[in-house]
Amino acid sequence: MIKRVLNYWYLVLIGAFFVVSIGVYACFGEESYIAVHDNLDLFVAQFQMLKNTGSFFAHNVEVPFLGGISRDNLPSELSLYTVLFMCLPSFAAYITGYFLKIVIAMVSVWLLAGDWYAEKRKEYRSLIALLGFAYGALNMFPAFGISFTSIPLVIYLLRRIYKKPSVWLYLALFCYPFLSYFSYFGFFILAYLTVAVIWLAVRDKKLSKALLLALFVLGAGYVAFEYRLFGIMLFSDTETIRSTMVEADLTAGEVLRQIGDVWKNGMFHAESVHGKLVLPVCILYFIYLNGKYMKDKNWRGIFHDSYNLLIFVILFNSIIYGIYNWGGFRRLVETLLPPLKGFQFNRTVFFSPFLWYASFFIVLQRLYDCRSLPFPGKIKGNDVMKRLASSLANGLALTSIAIILLTPGRYNDWYATCKNKTLELAKGKVADDMSYGEFYSTELFAEIKEDIGYGGEWAAAYGIHPAVLEYNGIATLDGYLGFYSQQYKEKFRKVIAPALERVEASRIYYDDWGARVYVYSGTDASVVSATKTIHVTDYDLYMDTEAFEKLGGKYIFSRIELGNAKALGLTLVKAYEQEKSPYIIYLYEK
Repeated sequence: MIKRVLNYWYLVLIGAFFVVSIGVYACFGEESYIAVHDNLDLFVAQFQMLKNTGSFFAHNVEVPFLGGISRDNLPSELSLYTVLFMCLPSFAAYITGYFLKIVIAMVSVWLLAGDWYAEKRKEYRSLIALLGFAYGALNMFPAFGISFTSIPLVIYLLRRIYKKPSVWLYLALFCYPFLSYFSYFGFFILAYLTVAVIWLAVRDKKLSKALLLALFVLGAGYVAFEYRLFGIMLFSDTETIRSTMVEADLTAGEVLRQIGDVWKNGMFHAESVHGKLVLPVCILYFIYLNGKYMKDKNWRGIFHDSYNLLIFVILFNSIIYGIYNWGGFRRLVETLLPPLKGFQFNRTVFFSPFLWYASFFIVLQRLYDCRSLPFPGKIKGNDVMKRLASSLANGLALTSIAIILLTPGRYNDWYATCKNKTLELAKGKVADDMSYGEFYSTELFAEIKEDIGYGGEWAAAYGIHPAVLEYNGIATLDGYLGFYSQQYKEKFRKVIAPALERVEASRIYYDDWGARVYVYSGTDASVVSATKTIHVTDYDLYMDTEAFEKLGGKYIFSRIELGNAKALGLTLVKAYEQEKSPYIIYLYEK
């Protein structure tokens, strides 16, 4: 029994992480610290709004934010992540999504490794499990975590189809978009697949009809599972904010710096934490491997080594990310391919985390084999040295996991919760960040709604994210969405024009982007706070309340007691607070 446990030590460690982590979230519940940016202020609130209004499957209806927007603008109900929020309480759905993405990563990597290494997979099972876990544990954009970690699965399906197609494989490929998302991943998977079909046709001197059919099957799957998105893209003539967004136009030097930065550090929605260990190991091996090929004059080996291909694609993704912000290149692409106008084709960088850890895996796998690494040839037959090499490989894999779990980052909720709760319990030091429960403060807003007899009147938030109101069933004229009508953006701009005229940075932020339709300060860069303390230098609200009323606005939920409420024609209904909530909400009525 003990020997069997020791043989599967890596699964014991992974299992221990699951047990401890589930215990942490079960113990602290909504007192856990969950990232707000592009998370609690965005998708989580929208999912709860869909649940509040019973709109997951609804058609031809509007949901109550941004003055009333089509349900079709929000995520499809035919998505695993959406289903979680449909079936479970919001916090439970969020945490389940976190653990599920790790499981999906491990299963996907196991399947792909089995197809790639065949019977040798058993030799590398510890590495496969550890690096599958590492890839799944990466703290990337939470709403698309499953989309990130299922990338190896679609590669596995396509490889199997290429080698031996079957109806079941095509059916699985058609259903794959249930785990994915077209705008961030699907478009690029289809583009990569198109390139693969062409490249393999040249290499094999024969078109792969199986892969060509797979291209159409996968495309049809995305259309079916995201029919709402495609309906808007193909059949709506509404001008959206995407058509007026102003993209960066960097100089050549700035573009090169951005390419280097995203290559070294990744980008915040796809934080691969590869700079501390994975990158240096991969670069050292790249230098050694190709130095060896050149020394042996094996030029063919350089271009046929799968490791070099992975490194090349990482570099390609980084270059695309950088030159996307070069106006001349972007305009050329949009001229040649008009449908790409406003589309962020630099999202190829979202595939780089998988590529970094796939490259890292190859290095460690070859270390396992004691091949292609700077060791004397005699080590190949030396069991002791082989054992040391495999131990080193496993040690590097474990180190990469430790770095991922213990590196503070935008979406590292596990680290933030453990750290803040440890400081709170051990030293009585309460974090200024808000927990999940504090951010939404459902009991406080339930009290407010009951007190005023709330009946769905339109409102706006000041000093708090509109998502807080949306989550609590309050209809908002403001909100956060990257895809809505340009006409509404211009209507709401009249409401906040007095503030935008005073703060140029806010004007540029709204006019050139506009996804955050917020009530801005006329003095401070931002007064929207997700911390317990809030600091402002000006208590006046710079807003056209007549334009606000014309849009149907009645209430303003403010975290700041307004100094000029009377001048704006606003009446303070009451100041609300509760012991469990960090907010004091000053409710104003127009």
